[in-house]
Amino acid sequence: MSEELLIERRDGIVHVTLNRPQARNALTFAMYEGLARLAGEANDDPGVKAIIVTGAGEKAFAAGTDISQFTNFRTAEDAIAYEAKIDRILRALEDCTKPTIAAIAGACTGGGAAIAACCDLRLGAANARFGFPIAKTLGNTLSMINHARLASMIGPTRVMDLIFTARLMEAEEMKAAGLLSEILPDHAALQARAWEVARTVASHAPLTLRATKEALKRLREPMRAIHGDDLVAMCFTSRDFAEGVESFLARRPAAWEGR
Repeated sequence: MSEELLIERRDGIVHVTLNRPQARNALTFAMYEGLARLAGEANDDPGVKAIIVTGAGEKAFAAGTDISQFTNFRTAEDAIAYEAKIDRILRALEDCTKPTIAAIAGACTGGGAAIAACCDLRLGAANARFGFPIAKTLGNTLSMINHARLASMIGPTRVMDLIFTARLMEAEEMKAAGLLSEILPDHAALQARAWEVARTVASHAPLTLRATKEALKRLREPMRAIHGDDLVAMCFTSRDFAEGVESFLARRPAAWEGR
């Protein structure tokens, strides 16, 4: 793995750190691929009992996909290929037969929030924040499967509220919505508790955990039959999306046109 993904393995637990603190752990495509590869390798490794995913430092779990990855987007095919790539990564996390735990401190947004949503358990520090502020930043859209995944977790009303207002849920609201199982006072306590929970989970009957993961995954499968490529193409090929990327990188407010 690259230095952008730090891997520690101890007592059958794999601890993965998204390591770009200078960019609030924004995800490069290489980091996405590294996560998928790690999840696949864990399936074939009987020594792996649980996986923890976290972000470097206290400011962010991950602030979405690195925006510079979008500068060459031009066509509907670019957009659909991107969403297919991200879906493959998220699917790898969901398909991982080993329990996955997201330890969230600071901002957990965009692609980072999607990764956290795919983990089996989520713990948060008191400063954890969760959301998809794309209506304010890029003017793109979530894929159909990400809309469906979030709606099944927190309900369509909350999804609509988060997207329309571009606000971030604070830790207490995340816990009330079922996104977090626990809130820890700070980053150090979060990391310690993540290891503790991972050890507890790792000590339990693996087939019970695997069957539960698979059963819940099967309940979500019908969502994949819903078509949404036209919505992805509409947003990612728009003048607004190009403006969103340009304005984000220039650190100025976007001038939306609705086309």
